[in-house]
Amino acid sequence: MSAYVLIVNGHRQTVDASADTPLLWVVRDNLNLTGTKFGCGMGLCGACTVHLDGTPVRSCSTTIAEAAGKRITTIEGLATDAGRRLQDAWIAEEVPQCGYCQSGQLMSAAALLTKNPKPTDADIDQAMSGNICRCGTYQRIRHAIHRAAGTEVTDAR
Repeated sequence: MSAYVLIVNGHRQTVDASADTPLLWVVRDNLNLTGTKFGCGMGLCGACTVHLDGTPVRSCSTTIAEAAGKRITTIEGLATDAGRRLQDAWIAEEVPQCGYCQSGQLMSAAALLTKNPKPTDADIDQAMSGNICRCGTYQRIRHAIHRAAGTEVTDAR
């Protein structure tokens, strides 16, 4: 066990953990930020997506040692104007069904809009391709991202 300094949602935290502990479990179990979800445990589904220095990463396959000293943003820290626009758009487009994947979906969408404030359908599809929605709300997700970006939806509903 070692002490790791993390900057989570703008707050400095010190956590004692093994170097290979997945960031997901540190965030959920040590810091009690449970919005980040466990999905597959292999970095394939995107439910555990957080931002590491602004880049979306899978927290189930990112270790605490890799995250130490970097800015970590979880769904709880998505209190930016872009984050609120996304959350409002998610509600307006009725995106969630079961809701399980939504924090990861929102984190990937927020990273996309930060890098590309006016994405095309192709941009959205590429940025969101690593996030699985078992309920199949992909069209609603795309519409919500367009709504948050203030861009026109180009596909039929």
